[in-house]
Amino acid sequence: MAYSSLEACLLDLERTGQLLRIKEEVDPYLEMAAIHLRIYEQKGPAILFEKVKGSKFRAASNIFGTLERSEFIFRDTLPSVKQLIDIKINPLAAIQNPIKSLAALPAAINALPNKNPISKPVLFEEINISDLPLIHHWPMDGGAFVTLPQVYTEDADKPGIGSSNLGMYRIQLNGNDYILNKEIGLHYQLHRGIGVHQTKANNQGLPLKVSCFVGGPPAHSVAAVMPLPEGMSEMNFAGVLAGKRFGYTYIDGFCVSTDADFVITGEVFPGENKPEGPFGDHLGYYSLQHPFPVMKVHKVYARKNAIWAFTVVGRPPQEDTSFGQLIHHITGSAVSNEIPGLKEVHAVDAAGVHPLLLAIGSERYTPFLENKKPAEILTIANHILGTGQLSLAKFIWITAEAKKSKEKSEIDVNNIPEFLAYMLSRMDFSNDLHFYTNTTMDTLDYSGDGLNTGSKLVLAAYGDVRRKLATAIPETIKALNANASLIMPGVIAVNVLNAVNAATASIASIQEKLKGLGEGLLEKEGVAMIIITEDATWMASEFNNFIWAAFTRTNPSKDIEGVDSYINNKHWGCKGPLIFDATIKKHHAPAVVKDNEVDKKVTELLSEYGY
Repeated sequence: MAYSSLEACLLDLERTGQLLRIKEEVDPYLEMAAIHLRIYEQKGPAILFEKVKGSKFRAASNIFGTLERSEFIFRDTLPSVKQLIDIKINPLAAIQNPIKSLAALPAAINALPNKNPISKPVLFEEINISDLPLIHHWPMDGGAFVTLPQVYTEDADKPGIGSSNLGMYRIQLNGNDYILNKEIGLHYQLHRGIGVHQTKANNQGLPLKVSCFVGGPPAHSVAAVMPLPEGMSEMNFAGVLAGKRFGYTYIDGFCVSTDADFVITGEVFPGENKPEGPFGDHLGYYSLQHPFPVMKVHKVYARKNAIWAFTVVGRPPQEDTSFGQLIHHITGSAVSNEIPGLKEVHAVDAAGVHPLLLAIGSERYTPFLENKKPAEILTIANHILGTGQLSLAKFIWITAEAKKSKEKSEIDVNNIPEFLAYMLSRMDFSNDLHFYTNTTMDTLDYSGDGLNTGSKLVLAAYGDVRRKLATAIPETIKALNANASLIMPGVIAVNVLNAVNAATASIASIQEKLKGLGEGLLEKEGVAMIIITEDATWMASEFNNFIWAAFTRTNPSKDIEGVDSYINNKHWGCKGPLIFDATIKKHHAPAVVKDNEVDKKVTELLSEYGY
């Protein structure tokens, strides 16, 4: 159904038993976030906080807490959205099936933003930043943050809503050096549309006008994170998914969503930055304090009975996981249609999305040759690294499509253990590893040498099975007197301190102990990867511990070695297994950890609600 507001959505969820009202006054400092985390962990309902300490406004979270709830919220519009995206991908389909395309016409009309000539609900009252629910999520956060913002900017060369950008870039509301009610922090990462807009404004010597919308129809939050086909704007998508046209007007030269619960307007001036952060982010670590654009606050608006929408991110999975699932559900084959030869792609949420990407492509370059080796999938991997936010991937594991039959594929990109085992049993460690050094990295990834800098690794394997992967710890590993644990077939975690009996142990000393084992450890014993860690038992106790630690804490060019490694014509390879140094380094950001006292308080409060 078409929701006119966030409250309309919450009331609909309540009618179907999918809303929890917290009636007691709650503290926005850590307590609200802790309640959210507890309810999310139990796959609980959306939450409406009716009394927020220090603010007259209510707040809501966990709205998108499960894929099933997201599908329920958009149950009436998802079919039309998918159809329009399919038409956008394949316009010929609209010509071939005009009746089906006409059925999508009403949804297409909703894609047109609706400029309102008069003031609408969001302009009910003008308030200050200090009036908002200033939610502090994690103990080391630098202040309160907006975590479900819809940040709107326009192109200085082509002003107007037609060339606008709507993105979800976190906003710091207070703390650090920000002047309360006058300044807020605007954080955005690499490869974001707002960066293009700020560059164009800077080139003209103009401040970038920014509008931050919070709340409104849930479709608007989804639109802000949606990777859309070229030429389709977030505002168009928001209208289609909401089932009603995106309403807007202009006040003092700023675009204002007339559907939002809150709107913050302001300007970003060229070269004006202030320290932003730290912030407990969706990789499960704090993104540290760095200079980011400071936004000079112009005005803050709120609608009558406004509700502040927020989420809490941390080590995945969290609520933003459902965003990713919903996006995949909506876009279907959009990515594979954009990259020729790409069949499937899976950005692994448990690793924080960008650190690990799995892909299946095609191998059609040399069908006349019996010898199978990666060729086309290398081209596809390069295309992935040049495509939108997929370009932020740090590890790309890619293989070619293989069929058991016409009906069933031999590999499933979404079954992570089986996919990795499939590749490791076929990988040629002399030829199949392709490093990209001194390159850009995801802003939130601290495994590299500095902010936005590091390396990438493409692991491309195709062909017949080369080895049987170990299903137990080989005697050669046991002989190291190490605390070793089997994570999955062919992958073994080794405790770095026990292995070398020194607190200053390094990956080099592990390699020294492995010398002489050579390729036998890989080809005869079936060990394909050795993961060096401070706690091998912990890493092997849960598969997601391995996925999270190994791929978020590893900088490929610096932290990966191999038994009997060598360089041939500047190409790195090894004869034995790969060695990942997945230990925590001094330059890494700390992991987010809950406050125990707050957690105890939340336990008492939620026990009254059955959680």
